[in-house]
Amino acid sequence: MNVSQVAKAAGVSTDTVRYYEKQGLISAPPRQPNGYRSYGEPHVGLVRFVRGAQALGFSLAEIKVILPQMAQGAFGRGEIEQQLEAKMAQIDAHMAQLRTLKKELQATLDALRCAPSKPVSTAQATAPDSGSGAGAAVVRRAFAKSSEQRDALRKSAQIGHQPTRRTPPSRDDCPR
Repeated sequence: MNVSQVAKAAGVSTDTVRYYEKQGLISAPPRQPNGYRSYGEPHVGLVRFVRGAQALGFSLAEIKVILPQMAQGAFGRGEIEQQLEAKMAQIDAHMAQLRTLKKELQATLDALRCAPSKPVSTAQATAPDSGSGAGAAVVRRAFAKSSEQRDALRKSAQIGHQPTRRTPPSRDDCPR
């Protein structure tokens, strides 16, 4: 098979096949007398495996570590389960980070006190970093909620309601 036939059989582009070869994920096939590469069914299987592993969230670097073990017959079900469980743990950690980021974004949005048309400086809009990398967990004083707003939010949280968006404040509420 030539590169386009392998690509078609594996459901990828010819560039993908060449890239996998360049990265050492699939071996370079022998060349025919006319100079074309001569791929075989094992190449198709490897390309499909790499693409499938990528679809499950594995990086090419992670896949590159696994492939030699598979080729040597030293990668059984136990190793596969271990890799899959480790990947699921990574995904769980990433999801937790995203939930934290979403809460920080919502807190920052809820804490804005200026009218939408009022300009805000970067110093006023930058909160100290909370550790998530978002830098929005602690809202600067210029955007602090009034005690009335905090009490209303607490009360709505206790009865299970989402806080309602208030009307934009007057210009006097905006940081200068």
